[in-house]
Amino acid sequence: MSTGFSTDVLIVGAGPVGLSAAAELRRRGVRCRLVDRLPARLPYAKAVGVQPRTLEIWDRMGLARAVMEAAVPMRGQLIHVNGQERGRIELELPPEVPYGFAALPQYETERLLEEYVAGLGTVIERGTELVSFGQDADGVTARLRAASGAEEELRVRYLIGCDGAHSTVRKGLGLGFVGGAFPEEYMLGDVEADWDMPYGYGIRSLHVAEDGSTDDLLVCIPLPGKGRYRMSMTVPPELSTHSDGDGVAHGLEGGRVPELSHIQAVVDRLAPVPARVSELRWSSVFRISHRIVDRYGEGRVFVAGDAAHIHPPTGAQGMNTGIQDACNLAWKLALVLRGEAGPGLLGSYDAERRPVGEEVVGRTVRHARQGMEADPDDPATVMLREAQLLVSYRDGPLAAHPYGPEDAPQPGDRAPDCAGLTTHLAAYPLRLLDVLRGRTGHVVLLYADKADELARAAEAVAVVAAAVGGDRPTVVALLARESDDERVQVRGALPEYRDAGGEFARLYRPDGPTGFLVRPDGQLGARFPLAGTAAALNGYLAALSVPTAAPAAAPAAVSEPTPL
Repeated sequence: MSTGFSTDVLIVGAGPVGLSAAAELRRRGVRCRLVDRLPARLPYAKAVGVQPRTLEIWDRMGLARAVMEAAVPMRGQLIHVNGQERGRIELELPPEVPYGFAALPQYETERLLEEYVAGLGTVIERGTELVSFGQDADGVTARLRAASGAEEELRVRYLIGCDGAHSTVRKGLGLGFVGGAFPEEYMLGDVEADWDMPYGYGIRSLHVAEDGSTDDLLVCIPLPGKGRYRMSMTVPPELSTHSDGDGVAHGLEGGRVPELSHIQAVVDRLAPVPARVSELRWSSVFRISHRIVDRYGEGRVFVAGDAAHIHPPTGAQGMNTGIQDACNLAWKLALVLRGEAGPGLLGSYDAERRPVGEEVVGRTVRHARQGMEADPDDPATVMLREAQLLVSYRDGPLAAHPYGPEDAPQPGDRAPDCAGLTTHLAAYPLRLLDVLRGRTGHVVLLYADKADELARAAEAVAVVAAAVGGDRPTVVALLARESDDERVQVRGALPEYRDAGGEFARLYRPDGPTGFLVRPDGQLGARFPLAGTAAALNGYLAALSVPTAAPAAAPAAVSEPTPL
C-alpha cells in the first residue's frame, strides 16, 4: 500500500450495514475505520426481520450460530379484518433452504456484528461524524469531528456511506434521491402482551371502512422474550409530528413520544383477543418514504443501505438488502485494493445492486398499499423472493455465458445450498455451506463421476490461477453419487466430497462433468463444462480485471453537504 493513507476504507455509519461492510472487509485483511456520530447503540427494535439469505451470508462469516441463539423464528402472519381472521400466511420454504425467517431486534443485530468486527481488530469510533469530504484520482480526503469538537483530516483510498436515510455522504456526492412519502404517520412500541397467540406468528389486524379503505391498523412482530412484540399502528392526531427535516420523511421522528395508553387503546380496538400490554421499553412516531439514488457511488465514494434506498418496512427487506449491498461491495474493494482486480470492477456494484434496490422499493410500496396477499405470483415464488433467495445478477457485467439447462442455476444467480455431502473423515453428512464457511475468496466446485476428469479440471484451475497471481480460488472436488470410485484421486491437497445424497446434482443440474465458480458473496460467477475450465476461468477473471479511467474527481472540497 502507498504511504500517505491513514487507512484503506472509511465507513460512515455503524448500523447493521456499516458493520457488515467492516466485517467483510476486515476478514479479507482490508484496513478500515468505522465511525458513527451516535455515542452508543440505540436501544430501538427498528429493523427486526432477518431473511434466510442474510443468515446464509452470516453463515459464511461464521456468525449464524450466534444469531440463531439470540433470535426468535418467524413462522408466519395471522391476518384479521374487522375482528375476523381472514387469512394466514405461512413462511414456508423448500426443505433444501438451510435457514428460515427470524426476528431479532436491531440493537441485538448490531451487538453481534460489533463483537464480530471487534474480534477482527476494528472498534467503532463513537461520537464521531463526517463533516466534509473531497476526492481526487488517488483517494479521498475526509474531515471528521469527534464528540470533543476536535477535528481530524485523514486520507483514505475509499469512502462508504452507510449513514442512513439522511446520509451526509449521499448529499456530499450530490446523488439524486427521487421518490415520495406516504401521508400516514405511525407509532412503534416495544411491549409485552399477555395474550396466548401462536408462537412465532406476526399479527396484522385491520379495520376496513365501508368504502374499502383501511382506517385503522395494528401490526405485531414477535421478539425474543415471553409475550414480547414490536407493535406498529397508525398515530393518533395528538402525536402527529409532520416533521420533514431535510425533506426525507423517513424513520423515527421527534415530537411527542407515544405512551403505553396510546398503544393499549389500539390493542383494545384491533387485537384478535383481549390483551393487556405492559413493560414499554421504547416508543416513537415514524414516517415512511420510498426513494432510491440515481447511482450507488461516484469515483471512490459509495453509498449502501438506507443511504441508497428507503421504502416501506413491508416484508423486512430494508436492512437485509443493505447487508447484501455491503457484502457485494466489500469483496470487490478487497480485490481492487490487493491489486487482484482492476478498478473497473467497482462499477459492477452499481450495475448489480441498483436494479435490486429498484425492485425492492417497487415491491414493498405495492405490498404496503395492497398487501402481500395481492401479489400476482404464486405463493412459493413470493416466499422465495421475500427470503431474498431469488436475487440474481444474470444481466450484470460479471455474469458469464449460461451453460446447461436454462432453468438451472446460472451465472449471476444465488449458489444454492445443498445437503448430503460426505467425506471419509466425517461420520455425518455435510452441507455445502459447511464447505464454504470461513472462505473469503472464490470457490471452484468441480463435479464429475470420474476422478480423472476432476484431476484434469483441477490442474487447469491451478494453471490459470498461477498465471493470474494473487490469492488462488479454493478448488473443491465433488464426486457424483453414482460413481464407483471410492475416493476422488486428485493430486495435491484438494478438498474432496461425494454427492452421496444426490442433492447437489438435483439442485445444480450439471450437464455432464460441470464446473461452478462461486463468488465471495455466494452468487455464481460462472458455470462451464469441465473440458472448458481454463477458458471459463480466464473469461471470468478478465471481467474482474477490466481497467477503467481514473475515478472522476468530485469538487475539490465539499465543505457542507449538498441539500436535496
